[in-house]
Amino acid sequence: MGRYLKSAVIFFAMALMSQTGIAGEWSGQVGLEFRYFLQDAIDPRQDHSTNLSPVFEPEYYHEWDNGRQLFAFVPFFRIDQHDTNRTHFDVRELTYVKAADTWELRLGVRKVFWGVVEFNHLVDIINQTDLVENIDTEDKLGQPMINFALIRDWGTIDLFVLPYFRERTFPGRHGRLRTQPPVAEDRAQFESGAKEKHVDFTVRYSHSIGDFDIGISHFYGTRRNPSLLPGLKGGNPVLIPFYDIINQTSIDVQATKGNMLWKLEALHNSSDQGETYNASAGGFEYTFTGIHDTAIDLGLLAEYHYDDRKETVSTLFNNDIGIGTRFAFNDVQSTEALIGMLVDLENGGKFFNVEASRRIGSNWLLELQGRFLFDQVRSDPAYSFHRDDYIELFMTYNF
Repeated sequence: MGRYLKSAVIFFAMALMSQTGIAGEWSGQVGLEFRYFLQDAIDPRQDHSTNLSPVFEPEYYHEWDNGRQLFAFVPFFRIDQHDTNRTHFDVRELTYVKAADTWELRLGVRKVFWGVVEFNHLVDIINQTDLVENIDTEDKLGQPMINFALIRDWGTIDLFVLPYFRERTFPGRHGRLRTQPPVAEDRAQFESGAKEKHVDFTVRYSHSIGDFDIGISHFYGTRRNPSLLPGLKGGNPVLIPFYDIINQTSIDVQATKGNMLWKLEALHNSSDQGETYNASAGGFEYTFTGIHDTAIDLGLLAEYHYDDRKETVSTLFNNDIGIGTRFAFNDVQSTEALIGMLVDLENGGKFFNVEASRRIGSNWLLELQGRFLFDQVRSDPAYSFHRDDYIELFMTYNF
């Protein structure tokens, strides 16, 4: 967010908290992230193999009117040892909700998630990706919005008005896991003359029918994932983000059949620049419960990802297979682990991922993450990170 918008958001949050008249509930987390990179980086400006980064994310919630009204405020702070772009502040949520039996009105800054597949959240388009947080694109910036939901027995219709666009965050010159060359965010270009003030619109229908959960959506507005155009800054090569105007129609479906989950996401995207493409992702996850007479559940998952633009764009998911296993130990410490690999069927490149977590006592959480790339070719967007394999430990205190 811009400096003045951030100040206005914080002032609005404090004013609403004081107007409720009754103290709400504070919770949240404070943590320290440690990353160790296994290789020297491509760019000598990325001259570090270790990185420390403290994080603070408090959460304030207050309900009144018998739960029919809600106010939520979730700011986010990160300080990074090496990357000034990764040192940032964001408002993840600043939301007022008014609920009735057949409708809900939600105003402010929110995070909205759509999608069912594991490796790539194809149809998730409301919020901008906070890419300095992680390359898995699961971290999102708060999105200013007006959201009206009409709730009926035959399904829910959500209408969104998005009055302000958030640009994608990118690692800086000294940050690791960044493109080669780096992205010049301050040179961003927009198709719309209104730039970040272009008003976007979205409508979504969602419903559960028997074993099926279905969502159908249409989005009109500024593309969240920009094209990266070659350019120069200070005589050095850079990539310049270009945000065009698109229409995107999508569907996501999940079917629950006993221990089996079937998943599908698909979209049709067209831009005012004349580009049209289709993309899809689908697969399954089967869970073995209580393996070998223990409390451990083992999930096996497989997905296929396709984008008919092939290698012409900066996406990792043009013709790829993802496979993985998920462990839930169901113990007092809530120990979990996910191990997965994405294989590019076009060039043989592989992306191996490990995620695990375990509670320590009642307030501490230890998370382990590993990202490793193999057999990357220069034409693949992931080649920029082929020497950025890392292991991460993240310890948080939840209050």
